[in-house]
Amino acid sequence: MKRILIFTIPFALLISCGKKEVTDNLTDLKNEKSKIIAQIDSLNNALNIVETKLSKLDSSKKVQLVTALPAKKDIFKHYVEIQGIVKSDKNIELRPELGGTIKAIYVKEGQQVAAGQLLVQLDDSSLQNSIAELNTQLELAKTTFDRQERLWNQKIGSEMQYLQAKTQKESLENNLATLRTQARKMKIIAPFSGVVDEIFPKTGELTSPQTAVVRLINLDKMYVEAEVTEAYLPIIQKGTEAIINFPSINKEITSKISQVSNYINPENRSFKVRIDISNKDKLIKPNLLADLKLLDFSSEGIIVPSILVQQDQNGDDYVFIINQKDNENIVSKKLIKAGNEYAQQIFVSEGLTAEDTLVNSGVRLVKAGDIVKINN
Repeated sequence: MKRILIFTIPFALLISCGKKEVTDNLTDLKNEKSKIIAQIDSLNNALNIVETKLSKLDSSKKVQLVTALPAKKDIFKHYVEIQGIVKSDKNIELRPELGGTIKAIYVKEGQQVAAGQLLVQLDDSSLQNSIAELNTQLELAKTTFDRQERLWNQKIGSEMQYLQAKTQKESLENNLATLRTQARKMKIIAPFSGVVDEIFPKTGELTSPQTAVVRLINLDKMYVEAEVTEAYLPIIQKGTEAIINFPSINKEITSKISQVSNYINPENRSFKVRIDISNKDKLIKPNLLADLKLLDFSSEGIIVPSILVQQDQNGDDYVFIINQKDNENIVSKKLIKAGNEYAQQIFVSEGLTAEDTLVNSGVRLVKAGDIVKINN
């Protein structure tokens, strides 16, 4: 009844004013208008006081139940998410330098080998026969040269005989060295320590320099290679933090970019990055897919859940905060400047402090000016 009475007073005043004789004097009209506005403002203030008291005394009024979330000041990090692939500098397919038949395979798949160890021997019997023949000829040539050299030192015999003997010996030595080099090329030697991952041919099969014989892998040092769009060229640098996740083996490691390519691929406008990784447990294999997170923004500031940030009709971002007034929790709208968003968190560069308390659960059910009860 009180509320109805208060609302009727302004209308009564307006009606009574309307019954007065309206003057045509401009100054009088302005004065009359000012008096009416003052009366309306006074009555509105009185109405607000009554409404406030009613809200306190009216036990039947529904108070929204919400939870509160203190504004958190922390380091906010934003990452670029891309895919990469595991590679190794020591993952090679060994091929023979010369063609031939596989004579013997001295290792097995999965076997650990050392650098310089003989892995496969190709048939070099014809070369060995030639080497043996040259060795015989060389022995004779050395004997002939030694005799000619002694005679020449004694001023016996002609210089031509001495030079011919010397040339013959040296020619055979060079031919023998060439055959021995060819014989070494009939052996496949491990260039580094590692594991024999695969052996392609079998003993007795014919092979050639175009045919892979053994795959040798060293898993101690691996790296992840990925392509990043050129838009991030000023941001992604050597030393940038990188989080690498391997979904297939449920493994995640943190590392840093060790190398950034200086070449932009014209086909997809991207550049390559390399991240060296340790592989002590040998679980990471070449060509394994990796999910990369490359840090492109990091700053200390206020971080709030993205679900709490709303936009008004003007396109401005805002959150609802809770203020204490007369022992009541009153909801207020606070404009903010939202920055980067990552992992359902938003970095707030302006508008909030660490002392603010946000409306958390129930934020979509309240509006500015509401009195709420906090559920702890």
